[in-house]
Amino acid sequence: MSTIIWTRTDEAPLLATYSFKPVVEAFASVAGINVETRDISLAARILAQFGHHDDALAELGELAKTPQANIIKLPNISASQVQLKAAIKELQAKGYDLPEYEDAKDKYAACIGSNVNPVLREGNSDRRAPQAVKNFAKKNPHSMGEWSADSKTNVATMDANDFRHNEKSVVLPAADNLSIVLVKADGSEDVLKSDLKVLEGEVIDGTFISAKALDEFLLAQVKRAKEEGILFSAHMKATMMKVSDPIIFGHIVRAFFADVFAEYGEQLQAAGLNGENGLGAIYEGLDSLDNGAEIRAAFDKAMAEGPALAQVNSAKGITNLHVPSDVIIDASMPAMIRAGGKMWNKDDQTQDTLAVIPDSSYAGVFQVVIDDCRANGAFDPTTMGTVPNVGLMAQKAEEYGSHDKTFKIAADGKVQVRNAAGDVLIEHDVEAGDIWRACQTKDAPIQDWVKLAVNRARLSGMKTIFWLDPERGHDAQLITLVEKYLKDHDTEGLDISILSPVEATKITVERMRAGEDTIGVTGNVLRDYNTDLFPILELGTSAKMLSVVPLMAGGGLFETGAGGSAPKHVQQLVEENHLRWDSLGEFLALAESFRHEKNTNGNEKAGVLADALDAATEKLLDEGKSPSRKVGENDNRGSHFFLATYWAEALAAQTEDSELAGKFTEIAKELADNAEEINQALLDVQGTEVDLGGYYAPNDEKTAAVMRPVEKFNDILAALK
Repeated sequence: MSTIIWTRTDEAPLLATYSFKPVVEAFASVAGINVETRDISLAARILAQFGHHDDALAELGELAKTPQANIIKLPNISASQVQLKAAIKELQAKGYDLPEYEDAKDKYAACIGSNVNPVLREGNSDRRAPQAVKNFAKKNPHSMGEWSADSKTNVATMDANDFRHNEKSVVLPAADNLSIVLVKADGSEDVLKSDLKVLEGEVIDGTFISAKALDEFLLAQVKRAKEEGILFSAHMKATMMKVSDPIIFGHIVRAFFADVFAEYGEQLQAAGLNGENGLGAIYEGLDSLDNGAEIRAAFDKAMAEGPALAQVNSAKGITNLHVPSDVIIDASMPAMIRAGGKMWNKDDQTQDTLAVIPDSSYAGVFQVVIDDCRANGAFDPTTMGTVPNVGLMAQKAEEYGSHDKTFKIAADGKVQVRNAAGDVLIEHDVEAGDIWRACQTKDAPIQDWVKLAVNRARLSGMKTIFWLDPERGHDAQLITLVEKYLKDHDTEGLDISILSPVEATKITVERMRAGEDTIGVTGNVLRDYNTDLFPILELGTSAKMLSVVPLMAGGGLFETGAGGSAPKHVQQLVEENHLRWDSLGEFLALAESFRHEKNTNGNEKAGVLADALDAATEKLLDEGKSPSRKVGENDNRGSHFFLATYWAEALAAQTEDSELAGKFTEIAKELADNAEEINQALLDVQGTEVDLGGYYAPNDEKTAAVMRPVEKFNDILAALK
């Protein structure tokens, strides 16, 4: 039998798995397909580091390099240090013998940030809005905030001495072993990294952000926000960029509270309260200081006298600076733009905002969209075009593969990237406190990326733009390679061009407003940003995107969307037994997984399952059976029931496979006959608190009981196997 791997992850996607995976197992079984689970949750990854759990992530990483891979990847926690410590505490309480974070930082480092995606992504990304989803959005437009022509909202970003401006890049003429060395001002050397293996044709980048320039920039933005009477907000990627961005976040916190750190900084730093874990961690740490109340009062005074600070949860006083992982740029910036360029203030009102994005590499993309909305008003979901994405991400390409090559510089001097012969390939003059990083992009993924872009351009007929900045060292190298590899393909009749991200955004946005579609072909980080930015404007959420990763070895990885609001969903389930998580991404990914099974193994029944699932998904949308946000209305579990019902109906009605039609005729009838009873039972359980037995490692028995509360539905599914 063939096997589909369903990943067990975290938070709302995990809770939905308890409800939906039994449906998948039942339907897949009729096509001779096993559905197996691999646990790559944060809890499992922590336990694997200390021998309490199999290393499922490493196993899947190896599987992704084979033609047999058929993996459905749900969103996982990209853990901040705050989340990691909370997970450790929960697991310790469950009886696991785990050391404290401070006692095993090196081992726990493997669990911070997004360690999952780079391991599994042995292919490049093809993300697009399925036609059924796009049609639904046009017929049922989501709300869009009103834009004012005199909106004061803008992006603030550095114009020098950041990662973009300092980047240098080389292409390796042959395989080599590199080293990264800090040559201090006194001539002594610290080897930051040795034996960095690279392949022929690999693109190697080195760059840094100046701590001094960063602080000057941030102090100016705090002043600017105060003078302009708008909210101050910081937008980072402190999860994926798990080394550099928490350090930068600490700079932001210290700049916003500059007077407090001027007076108490030495004491705060000594207590480990440097802002890198957020304002919330500082407040918590003040309880252990003798003069903690005095320092807390100083923070409160600075908050009152400084610029208004954007809020994550104004009712609970959770600010933009409380937790590094609370404000993730790829979700927070589109949400702000969709809301008319506003974020929430402490009075629970929306207000114009200064969005501070220190590194200028991609900040201009958001500024272009803001300027367009200021001039032309909000986008219209009923008429706007779509922006699919082809993203370069295979084999830890670009910035997201930089974690083990990112360093906070300890002393003034030079950072050098040297080859095995000792030749200096890249060199930067640095000062203590600067953040230096190197990135790698292998040649084979670049070739595959270009091929995928040409294929998508040919299949879709859409205008296709490579978003590459000729002023960046890395992108300049890629432009040369893209121009070279495009010649390997038949591009006659295709509209393919290369533009800087700013120019590409201008053209794409103009075409969107005209109802025209444009494929964006981007690097790894822009893939992340754009596949939230445009879907949130087009569809209201990025969770409704189809995300296919054709693995370079021939297998398939099918991603199910973003998990940005998952924590709030869990909170609502615990308090009200209502899960508003929308599993549409899982439905879309599963259909593509079945098609992959058909195409690679000749399993025709899998193809029939896929087509019927697409029909069921479209009916689910048309019938309004997606989860509601309100308790007492249809939730995630209800959407799974209706999806199963419509899926069975479509299988019973299809004529391609009479055996499947016969098998599902009775199932469809039984589901339909019991629909009112099952649906009412799913509604009746709502409105009370539930116990999941844990947040990061919920109890299986308790959670299954919550997510599969109706025995009648469970029995019908069991009869399929």
